[in-house]
Amino acid sequence: MDLQSFWQGLEASAFGDYVAESTWAFPTLESLHVMSFVTVLGSLLVVDLRILGIGWKDVRLTTLSHETLRITWIGFVCAAITGLMLFCSKATSYVINPYFKLKLVMLAFAGINMVVFQFVTWKSVAGWDLGKVPTAAKVSATLSLLAWICVVFFGRAIGFTLSMFY
Repeated sequence: MDLQSFWQGLEASAFGDYVAESTWAFPTLESLHVMSFVTVLGSLLVVDLRILGIGWKDVRLTTLSHETLRITWIGFVCAAITGLMLFCSKATSYVINPYFKLKLVMLAFAGINMVVFQFVTWKSVAGWDLGKVPTAAKVSATLSLLAWICVVFFGRAIGFTLSMFY
């Protein structure tokens, strides 16, 4: 089975058809997807702005990160699940939509940035938890903000261009 057949089968499945044809399924899932994503973005924004020295300067970064990590992951998992559910409704259109592809690229970039930050930059956090934040951490926070802004932009663009690709 080639990928195109897989996407067509996913879209034609009972679930894909339900999401696409139901009066309430798609808008409900889309609302949950947006709320989940806003949760992710909000929690990351707090940490990234703290790293950049824009807010919460008197709060240890480790404390702030610890407090936001759980909600970030809950939001991310919910956004991923609802995103996959939405994808089933028009899989063949999404996979050829350039904004969908760019959104996935930026999600991957944000993930790679997070992994590098966590396993390289974060190792020395004890030395700068309340002190001067190293340039590498600031670059990572800036890249994080830019990546997530792009994810938002491309995600919104999908909704406005989907009819062009089916």
